[in-house]
Amino acid sequence: MWGSIAISDFLTKSESWVNVEPDGQYKQITARLWGKGLTLRGEVPGSAIAAARQYCAKAGQFLLSRIDARHGAYGIVPEELDGALVSNDFPCFDIDASKVLPHYFEWYSRTPEFIDLCRRASEGSTNRVRMKEDKFLRMMVPLPSLDEQRRIVVKLDRVAALVDARRNAIEAAEQETQALLLKAFQRAIDGAPLRPMAEVAPLVRRPVEIDLDASYPELGVRSFGRGTFHKPDLLGAELSWQKLFLVQQGDLVFSNIKAWEGAFAVAGRDDHGRVGSHRYLTCVPTQGLATAEFIWFYLQTSEGLGKVQSASPGSADRNRTLGQGALEAISVPTPPIDRQQWFDRLHAKAREARTIRVSTAQDVEALIPAMLHETFGRQHQAA
Repeated sequence: MWGSIAISDFLTKSESWVNVEPDGQYKQITARLWGKGLTLRGEVPGSAIAAARQYCAKAGQFLLSRIDARHGAYGIVPEELDGALVSNDFPCFDIDASKVLPHYFEWYSRTPEFIDLCRRASEGSTNRVRMKEDKFLRMMVPLPSLDEQRRIVVKLDRVAALVDARRNAIEAAEQETQALLLKAFQRAIDGAPLRPMAEVAPLVRRPVEIDLDASYPELGVRSFGRGTFHKPDLLGAELSWQKLFLVQQGDLVFSNIKAWEGAFAVAGRDDHGRVGSHRYLTCVPTQGLATAEFIWFYLQTSEGLGKVQSASPGSADRNRTLGQGALEAISVPTPPIDRQQWFDRLHAKAREARTIRVSTAQDVEALIPAMLHETFGRQHQAA
């Protein structure tokens, strides 16, 4: 049987203050949300720290953010952050290991139940919500024996190690696949002539005549080559100056303000018949000369994306606009169509494998939350 314990019975607030020396160099801490622990924010000179003194965090202490504890911003201070400085908004607590093992508490603090506890211990208006320490310290949490705590730590650590190994294997497989694809692509374009987009995939605009009684399903394109997404429908009666253009399956769709960071994609079956604003440029590959997937892959390589960026002048993010003429002037390699199609088939298989890996990765990432729920869920309700 598990008992329960008030947080104040095993956490004691540290008052380890240090004076900040202007010539000193200090580590700073960031508390990640949703129980993901603490990480190095950076190292700064003392002259860059506004306060004359700050808390000095020690390895093994429990540190939380007064502002974001309700969102899981806390964790156990790791060895590499020993001696880092934090402001008064990040109180540090010593843990009485004779009652609660620090690593056990670290696991427990990752549960939704503990995050909810921190939420209930936080008060204030929308923009001024803060953790109330006295309320937090009065909260009760479930407490097994020290032997049971050790068993729980061993079990969860073992699962975490398996999850890390599987995650690393998935990442390694993805990197290997990408490397093989790039090698195959270089083979496909070896000796291929360069032709301008105006010849290979010219710009095609299909203006939509607005019907005030109709609605129009809008299309968007994510940055970094992450494909298309569907926006809410636009109502004809609410459109005034906006111009809409039809998108068809197989189009190369470019966001003219974000193309420089890879915001272009090949429209799929589910995208057919949607509309884009004047900010979206659609290019249609010339039949027998190029495929949309092949052009897309080239333009997402460092060489191709460099050409898109050069065609998108400007200094600020939203001022880097890809002009229509500049887009059509970009040169792309055009090997024989059968070689492009060979690569497209290879790329499609790689995408299928990636889909499987993504699904596997999601299952792997769900394992730890499931184990935490199995270990702590019912005991927390009984506490």
